[in-house]
Amino acid sequence: MRALFLIPGDSSRQLQAFPAVAALAGRLQAEIQVVCPADSVGLWRLHPEVSRAIPFNWASATLADWANLLGTVREPDFQLCFNRASGRQVDLMLAMSHIPTRVATGGFSATERVEEPEGVWPCQAWEAWLKPIGVALEAQSFRLPVAPAALQEAVAALPAGDGPLLLQAPAGGAADWPAERWQELPELIRRRLTTVRSARLAEGSWLQKAAGLASADVVLASDPASIDLAVLLGVPLVALGRPAWQLPSREGVKALGQAGQLGDLGSADVLTALGLG
Repeated sequence: MRALFLIPGDSSRQLQAFPAVAALAGRLQAEIQVVCPADSVGLWRLHPEVSRAIPFNWASATLADWANLLGTVREPDFQLCFNRASGRQVDLMLAMSHIPTRVATGGFSATERVEEPEGVWPCQAWEAWLKPIGVALEAQSFRLPVAPAALQEAVAALPAGDGPLLLQAPAGGAADWPAERWQELPELIRRRLTTVRSARLAEGSWLQKAAGLASADVVLASDPASIDLAVLLGVPLVALGRPAWQLPSREGVKALGQAGQLGDLGSADVLTALGLG
């Protein structure tokens, strides 16, 4: 069984598909390939069930790009396609692909149409796409593994000490929690718990970022991809600006503040969410 996922969108949208890909691979023993934006190819290399990530420029693809993609997806003889893209070009490409089962919310190429649920954690919302082929999804149970060597490298780069590690992953920019509050938070925490270590998530590859997050005892993040990665890694998390319904309902995962209004959050609010209020 070979399955193809067509997923445009940012890194968060890619990460939200990870549990569904794992469920499909586990249930049907499927070989899975993903068509995604070029900057997400490295992200999909983290997933142990994905054999290939195919870069595609969804926003400005030419007719030649679509023709090349058609040739790419025809060759492996896929039996299943989950299409999260829309538009006439993707429908034409899929209609000529010879893939017998094509799941989508609409478009003339779809053989199975689904309705995307509203108000559901996006990882679990993928259940609607898997249901037509009889695959159940319990997204809460998925955990993204990280290579031990990468974890060791990440731990070696952390501040010395035996205390718990708070890892900050700010989004940056005018809409983020103010920079001065990010900067003052470690000292405020040390006044309450002297053994706590603090660090910022370092720049690097997706593997390095995943390893850094997996090494933390708790993550405070406003960066969307870091929030979704922390969730998939099972790390305790306080997510700034993320609505509660866009997070799993489990212990150790908290939503705090509203997007676009993070400047209204005081340090005391964040300390309380971290259990240090």
